[in-house]
Amino acid sequence: MLKRKLKFAVIALGITSMLMTSCEKEPIEEPKEESYDLLGELTENRTLKSGSTYYLKGGFHVKSGVTLSIEQGVTIIAKDDDVVDYILIEQGGKINAQGTASNPIVMTSDLNEAGAWGGLHICGYAPINVTGTTSKSEIGDATYGGSNAADNSGVLRYIRLEYTGYAFSEEKEANGVTFYGVGNGTKVEYLQAYKGSDDGFEFFGGTVNVKYLIATDCSDDSFDWTEGWKGFGQFLIAYQSPQSETGYDCDCLIEADNNGKDATLTPVSSPTLANLTLIGNNSSANKRGIRLRAGTYAKIYNTLVKGKANCLTTETVETENSLVNGTSVLEYIHLENTISSKEGIYSESLFTENGKNKINQTINISNKYVGSVSGGKDMVSVNSFFENASFIGAVNANDNWTTGWTK
Repeated sequence: MLKRKLKFAVIALGITSMLMTSCEKEPIEEPKEESYDLLGELTENRTLKSGSTYYLKGGFHVKSGVTLSIEQGVTIIAKDDDVVDYILIEQGGKINAQGTASNPIVMTSDLNEAGAWGGLHICGYAPINVTGTTSKSEIGDATYGGSNAADNSGVLRYIRLEYTGYAFSEEKEANGVTFYGVGNGTKVEYLQAYKGSDDGFEFFGGTVNVKYLIATDCSDDSFDWTEGWKGFGQFLIAYQSPQSETGYDCDCLIEADNNGKDATLTPVSSPTLANLTLIGNNSSANKRGIRLRAGTYAKIYNTLVKGKANCLTTETVETENSLVNGTSVLEYIHLENTISSKEGIYSESLFTENGKNKINQTINISNKYVGSVSGGKDMVSVNSFFENASFIGAVNANDNWTTGWTK
């Protein structure tokens, strides 16, 4: 009898031990907390999540073969910590930043003032006209340039960049977005550069095409190109508030060069642009609106220019000759006043002889930059990049594409 009791006790103890073991939980691995700081080098793909806020702390370089993805509604804040903050996409790297009109991506700063941080820089493999075919970016010392006109650096859509233009030195100030040899495989549309202390958008060569850009109160030039940019652009706005409102003055609405060191270098800057509204602040110091110089060519259509004493200025023999011989084309350009020709090769009479350009016009604008004139060039016939827009100017009153995502 005792043996049987002992046997049952052993069995019961074994069952209890098994039950206790089976009830023990497997250790759960805690999820890794995402870092919300952006700094140093990104060497593997990363996604910044929708609705989150991230903090930029110094230079943030996206390396070759790596993609930085930014979802709609992300806010990136450059910290006020005495470190130079900027984002740089190196050659072979990509940025896939896609906001929406109702939920844009915002890149801003702790300091709500022009020049607070270094902006966004993208380096590609598209051609530039610098001797040696490549060069180094002004910010971040990254290589750009090459032979791939179709190079793809990613997608930029619905992004507002605020308070950029940090001065690294007297010679180097950062823009809102700087395109260094960026190729036309890159998609760029719906970007605003807001209150930067240098240029809004600058193009150092390349072939990148852009659409729906707005530069607001940028203290230097709203749009700037050099080193052989050959892209297309449509629906571009430059707006400058009076100095009494901003506390600083603003320079050109467009400053355009081929190459400031040698105007004859190839490939020659020769963008094709349409549907621009360029509004200056009537500065007594900075009087130029569109400034074509340093050998640049350009084809510009369907454009309104006001708020500058010299709405259109032309400089250098190469640039003015291109306007005379038809390499450069200005059509359906309405100026609040007239043109200024430094070399005397181009002239007011040549500007107006096609019957499509107008001088001394009253240009009616509401809400800073909304308004257009009917007519203009059919740009779809020029290239499939362009949209059909049967008006002169960037913003038709019936379709204000800046609503909801701009500041």
